[in-house]
Amino acid sequence: MKTHQGGCFCGAVRYEISTDPKSLVHCHCADCRRTSGAPSLAWVIIPAEGFSWLSGEPKSFASSPPVTRTFCGICGTTLTYFYEKSSNIDVTTASLDDPDSFAPIKEIWVEQRLGWDILDEELPHFARSSIGNQPIN
Repeated sequence: MKTHQGGCFCGAVRYEISTDPKSLVHCHCADCRRTSGAPSLAWVIIPAEGFSWLSGEPKSFASSPPVTRTFCGICGTTLTYFYEKSSNIDVTTASLDDPDSFAPIKEIWVEQRLGWDILDEELPHFARSSIGNQPIN
């Protein structure tokens, strides 16, 4: 596995991924939209032990316990999502130095997407989470 690095817009917080992704998703849920200020958010989902902070100290926010999200306290870049009942951590794809290496393979929470946010018809769509569910298209 090649390591990948990323960080926030201002460079104050940097991280490294040293494991292969478990999944690559494009999320349309209201929580991701509100915490990022974007119409949707792409995530690289990895085992938590394959993630490490290299520099800086991100701020954290319990957005919907048991979920903790991290972001840069200086520039505000959304960085991670951690569900405490999981052994995974989700990393914002666009905060990676090479986000093109991690194109989403499915779209989730499409029942909450904004009406004008266009879905990728090439990808499977899930009404909510894809865990244990079948695509709706």
